[in-house]
Amino acid sequence: MKTVAALFLFTTTLTAQTWSPQAAASYLDTRMEWWSTWSSSQRDHQTFCISCHTVLPYALGRQSLRTALHESGASPLETTLVANLTKRVRLWNDVEPFYPDAMRGAGKTLESRGTEAILNALALVSNKAPAEDTTLALDNMLALQIATGDAAGAWPWLQFHNAPWEGDSQYFGATLAALAIGRAPATWRSQPKVKTAVVSLRRYLASELAAQTLMDRLFLVWANTIRPDLLTPADQKAILTEALAKQQSDGGFSLSHFIGAWRRKDNTPLLTQSDGYATGVVALVLQQTGTPATDKSLSHSLAWLNSHQDPTDGRWPAWSVNKNRELNSDAGRFMSDAATAFAVMALTANSSY
Repeated sequence: MKTVAALFLFTTTLTAQTWSPQAAASYLDTRMEWWSTWSSSQRDHQTFCISCHTVLPYALGRQSLRTALHESGASPLETTLVANLTKRVRLWNDVEPFYPDAMRGAGKTLESRGTEAILNALALVSNKAPAEDTTLALDNMLALQIATGDAAGAWPWLQFHNAPWEGDSQYFGATLAALAIGRAPATWRSQPKVKTAVVSLRRYLASELAAQTLMDRLFLVWANTIRPDLLTPADQKAILTEALAKQQSDGGFSLSHFIGAWRRKDNTPLLTQSDGYATGVVALVLQQTGTPATDKSLSHSLAWLNSHQDPTDGRWPAWSVNKNRELNSDAGRFMSDAATAFAVMALTANSSY
């Protein structure tokens, strides 16, 4: 019986592509256009903020659809995003923080600056923005690295008690900084100040590793595939083994199983069904670590993504772990924004889908 079951699991991954790159692009573009004009996302100097849930995933994932859509370059909204980021980077000493202390309480100005600096740098370096803007963004980020104390090597990071990105998430921010540094031009990385910063960052990531959520540790594995000096092989294997133990019978993964003892603010139960965000992240990280397409855990997770795109609007399902939200509201779609971006990154990394 086990042999038959295993054979069934494997053969279900060999089905033809059923997800639509066109629908995924339409969903992501629609959400990016909405965010860039939404009143609550507007900031000074006619710019909008870069969010962890909608804008950063878009910056990382939208480009992965270009081949499938026969696009010769960046989409118009990708161009708009890069222009917005470069404007804020060039005006770094003049633009206001996303959340100043006067509005959100002590510490939020510094947290906002550290968070934005990392997101700007990662988005620009990932989108091959003009070299002078990318370098300036990276320098802005480096200047805000914490030099002393228990968090030395990390960055100030927004804490709004919202998982998975703005909860107890300073470590997550540090993994994104590691991704940005790993993708940075070699000439920038070769500078003594950058090498010193990396030593401090590596020390922080290693010393705080055991206390992090499984999702944050997975992002560290991703960063380690770009600059493989952040994790020991044994630690990377242990993280992946722990993650794969969370795979559900349908082949997907649930974010609720990757965030430790987190509880929703409204005391409603966390949803434990498979979602596009956790499944997309795990599948992408597996591929980046060199896991072969024939691996059953990977092929089953890709099969789940292949068959779980919402046919009505092109998104992959995901749910807030902070409160019970109406899924078709703008805020209720935030997790699906990130899920859709990571789903397409995972699916396009494997030519079988």
